[in-house]
Amino acid sequence: MTPPPGRWSDLDRPPLNARALRTALVRPAALWTGLTVVESTGSTNADLAAAATSGAAAPGTVLVAEEQLSGRGRLDRRWNAPARSGLFVSVLLTPGHDVPAERWGWLPLLAGVAAVTALSPVAEVETALKWPNDLLVTVDGTERKLGGILAERVTLPDGTAAVVLGMGVNVSLRADELPVPTAGSLLLAGARTTDRDPLLRALLRSLADWYGRWTAAGGDASAAGLLPAYAACCATLGRTVRALLPGGAEVRGEAVALDGTGRLVIADADAVQHPVDAADIVHLR
Repeated sequence: MTPPPGRWSDLDRPPLNARALRTALVRPAALWTGLTVVESTGSTNADLAAAATSGAAAPGTVLVAEEQLSGRGRLDRRWNAPARSGLFVSVLLTPGHDVPAERWGWLPLLAGVAAVTALSPVAEVETALKWPNDLLVTVDGTERKLGGILAERVTLPDGTAAVVLGMGVNVSLRADELPVPTAGSLLLAGARTTDRDPLLRALLRSLADWYGRWTAAGGDASAAGLLPAYAACCATLGRTVRALLPGGAEVRGEAVALDGTGRLVIADADAVQHPVDAADIVHLR
């Protein structure tokens, strides 16, 4: 029987199995304490932040949307995607119990490492990172943005500082659905699978693993193995880049290293090194 036309009739994009995801991920002593899948929302980060500050969401909560209508990225950029075409997920974390606040800047980079180490083997597609928190994939020989990461601090009702960490990954977007020509998807990169259930399970398990290593090391990225792991999958290092800084200034040069706080170190034409902690990075040829 042919299903009637409509937003849920795309057989290439089945809905997530929320019950199976909870069974696989929400267990005693696990990082994830609850998982909810909603059909549609403006922003999973905004929803989870509101729930956290009102006391309606506990640390370890995972919120997933089948469709996100007003997703936000760095620099308050807006984006959306067709229903069930990607992974739109936010999680609530309280690293302050184990990690000094000055090391929390590593969380978006940690999420990037978790995403690359999870998605690459499951989808059998090579993925990489553009500093600080863009996911990259190659489509027809061209580097494209696969997804992004956004971390936002919130305060729980008891005064505990927390972080809402959101990730968006383009899974089955077709060429005519891309929001901009520089975007890509796992499908367009030739992924072995675009089944979002195993992709999301792998992503959340990887995130829990890296978060556990990082918090056990007190947020020391080197001791946790996070710094070398990020460097290994970072497509920005070794490249000539233009860093667009807040306020309109820019730095051009070679991205030579990451320092211990996760800043990108750029060596300019005079070999002067500039540590950058917030910038929009453009990879130059």
